[in-house]
Amino acid sequence: MDKLMEILTEARPDLDFTKETKLIDDDILDSFDIITIVGEINSVFDININVGDLVPENFNSASAIWQVIQKYMNEQ
Repeated sequence: MDKLMEILTEARPDLDFTKETKLIDDDILDSFDIITIVGEINSVFDININVGDLVPENFNSASAIWQVIQKYMNEQ
């Protein structure tokens, strides 16, 4: 989770990802932010998040994103 928090903070240092729970629903992250974050996640965790998983509920919070990462890591 620490690596994820580093990625998120690097992408958007102005946000406190430990508190946000509606990153997508409240339009806090835009599509460019998501592309940047997913690219870094794929690189750092050596996974490839499918387009089908790029839905708001998977990216509304750091914990939701972490669950997606865990899913892909467990499939390896």
